[in-house]
This record gives sequence, C-alpha cells and structure tokens, in this order.
Amino acid sequence: MNQSLQRSAPENQGVRSESILEFLDAVETAKLELHSLMVLRHRQVIAEGWWKPYAPELPHMLFSLSKSFTSSAIGFLVDAGTIHLNDAVISFFPDDLPLEISANLKAMKVKDLLKMASGHGEDPTNSPQMRESKNWIKTILEHPVDFEPGSHFVYNSGASFLLSAIVQKLTGQTLLEFLTPRLLEPLGIENTTWASNIQGINFGGWGLNLTTEDIARFGQLYLQKGVWNGQQILSGIWISQATSSQISNGDKPDSDWQQGYGYQFWRCRHCAYRGDGAFGQYCIVMPDQDAVVVITSAVNDMQQVLNFVWEHLLPGLNSSQTVKSTNASELLKHKLANLELPVVKGEKTYEIATRVSHLNFGFEDNEANIHSMGLKFLTDRLELSITSNSGNHSLICGYGHWLDQKTLFEPSAGFGHLKSQQASLQGAWIASDAFEMQICLNESTFTFTWRFKFSNQGLTLNSSINVGFGETVFKPIHAKTQVT
Repeated sequence: MNQSLQRSAPENQGVRSESILEFLDAVETAKLELHSLMVLRHRQVIAEGWWKPYAPELPHMLFSLSKSFTSSAIGFLVDAGTIHLNDAVISFFPDDLPLEISANLKAMKVKDLLKMASGHGEDPTNSPQMRESKNWIKTILEHPVDFEPGSHFVYNSGASFLLSAIVQKLTGQTLLEFLTPRLLEPLGIENTTWASNIQGINFGGWGLNLTTEDIARFGQLYLQKGVWNGQQILSGIWISQATSSQISNGDKPDSDWQQGYGYQFWRCRHCAYRGDGAFGQYCIVMPDQDAVVVITSAVNDMQQVLNFVWEHLLPGLNSSQTVKSTNASELLKHKLANLELPVVKGEKTYEIATRVSHLNFGFEDNEANIHSMGLKFLTDRLELSITSNSGNHSLICGYGHWLDQKTLFEPSAGFGHLKSQQASLQGAWIASDAFEMQICLNESTFTFTWRFKFSNQGLTLNSSINVGFGETVFKPIHAKTQVT
C-alpha cells in the first residue's frame, strides 16, 4: 500500500523557511520552468509544491534519471551473486555478437557499462543505425569500441540499455518486472510504467515515469544506505559503490557534471550525489545534511537549477538545531500551495471570435499531419475539433486558466509517444486577430504553444515547444477558410 512520507514544518527539522522561499524566488526571477519541488530533511517532507497544472498524483517523465533505477537492478543481482561486475558483456549475448569481436569489445565488463566507460567514443543510441534497428543489442555491440573499456568516460544511454538487456537475459523479466517486488513495492511505489524498445526490453537509460514522491522515496532509500522501514532492501555496500566516484569526468570545479561519476549516478559539489534526467529531473541526495531534494522541470540550463540549490537551499539545510518559526513559514505554505506555470496574458474575446467560430479551416500538407480544424470560441472556453492522420480529436481550452482532459492527439510530428496522456490547456487573445493557446502534457516535460493568426483568407498556425532535443520552433502551417 502506498503510504505517504511523513510531513513536518521546515523549522522543526532545523531549516529556515526563508531559504526555501529564496530558492523559489530565484527560480521565478530566472524564469526557470519547474514542475515540482520536494525537500526532505531527517526523513520528513518539509516542503512540497507543484506548479499547476502539474499535480502530486501525476507521474512525470524521468529521462536519464531512469538510469539510477537501472543501476539498482544490477545492485540486486550483485547482492544475490547472480552477476559480477567483472563479467564480460559479450558473455550475456552470444547470439548477437558481430562477426569480428575486437579486443576492446571482448574486454568490456559490466562495471564499464555502469560507469559510462564502455569504450565507445560516442553514444550508440545516437547513431543512424539505431533508428532503423530491430535488434538494439546487436547494433550496440557492432558499434566501434574506440577506447580501452574502463579508461574513458562517455555519457552513453546505449550502455544503460545493455544493462537492462542483461537483467532481462538473466531473469526472464523486464527491468520493471524485476524491480517491482524488490524495490518499488517495498517503497510503496505503484502504477509505474517504463517504455520499451521493439524487442520488449525496457530502455534502461530513459523511459521510466514516476511521481515526485516516488522519486523522493528512492532518494531517501539511498540516503539510508538501503534500509527502509527497518529492513535492508538493497545493500549499503552497493549503494556506497554506486554513488562514489568510479571514474573522472572532468575537473571543472564549478560544474556538477565534472565531479566524478559512479554507477549511473553523478557526483555533485558539496559531497552530494544525484540521479538526473534531461530538462531538469533531479534526485539530489545530501548525506552531510541528511536531506533529499527532488525537482522535476523543463529547463535548458540544468546547472543553473543546481546553482540555486547550493546557493539558497543548502545553507538552510546545514543547521542541526530546531529553528524558531517566523512569518516566513506561513509565506512559504502560501507560496507552495499557489504555484502555477505562467498563463497567456490577453483578452477572453474579440469581435473576430464570433466570425471564426462559424468556420472550418482546411490545412495544407504539413508535418503535424493536421487536415482540418474547427474552433468554437464560447463565453468560458475554446472548443477545438481537429482531424489528423490519427483520427478526429476534441480539445477544450480555458481562458486564462487550465482545463484538464485526456487527449489522444499528437500536438506535433515526432511526439507520437505522448499520445493518450493527461493534458491541460489555456489561452487568450493576444491581439485582435491572434489567439495563443498552450497545451501542457502534464505527465511529461512538454508544453506546446499554438498561435492562431486569422485573416480573411484563413489562418496561420505557428507552433513551438518549451524544450526539446531538436528544433523547438516548428514551420508555420496555413489553412484556408471552409464554410461549415
């Protein structure tokens, strides 16, 4: 059963509410898009908040924070004696080996995959071959191993995938199936999903989805050296190894990406360590402060978020004494309860709204695969009827406030994996001929912005996304007016 973590006022755990407020203010001033924050001290949640429309019960994409859970699965196998860190990687995949096995591939060990030192000069998952591959194991093993394994750090999701494949090979279970009774159920983590490739192997390096509190439980387990509710879930020896520096990844003193790397964990400044994922998914464990900080977000500058953690949160976590409560504690409660992503500023209606509500718009060929669209501007909401390659879809958009719904609609080409997700929409008229709408897929990191500009001939739809691995501004598409 999923029992909640215990809660406490920051001051009762020796933390000044001012330090958390300062962090929130710094994030707001820098216009960083955070989705959730949870701070634990002495096993107590002392601060938690979600930027609406994100919510406590909704899972969030973890991206590479998934890797730390993959590491844990290997830890369970090591504890059981099922696998050894010096086992050769090729020994697990005799049917997927290249015709010629290089000396470096032959020398690659499990521990090399764990510490991102497989010998690859680049991540195989970025290669053109991977996009066409139906056998990822074989494709990764065929990728050139340029360096002696163990000697050279290259961040490598392909290595994490091979770890997932090893778990499945040894146990007959996917990574998620294997971890469920050993890690997830003991921690009270439920209803978990982990995306898989065409072979049915969990990605390992990404694809896990958890709530903010789920991530916090995981971080607290590691802080407690594998003990949960008085039971040793995962060995403390493994946790010490996994979170220690196993290989150098640079020497820049002010970078949290150059403090050493463990077994699918990053070392941080200030003697901390973390799992993290693209666009700002963090599980930061601070042993010296007996604290865990969890953040989900959509940011491009992940270092800036960590800088604010060290600048504002860390000083507040350094006291070991009960702190006197001040007015700041009430201000913090109010702030955390009223967090919200910025909404589009504008008007609820313009004269043109009545005219375009009676029209249908037929789109030219476009990468988003939208064929036609009807928009009804009502007094309290916008209703959209969309026909695309995937069928007919309806969306409802609030004026200046978020309206929640389930959607099967893919807001842009290349984001098909986001279908059938919780979504929230809001928008406003930003000019007499232009309406701007945001589609927040709040079980993910992504928010799409659609800007409709109307004319006598039809409309132009400009779209963009808040963060992405490629282009974030898409080509405008045009539609002609069709009388309904």
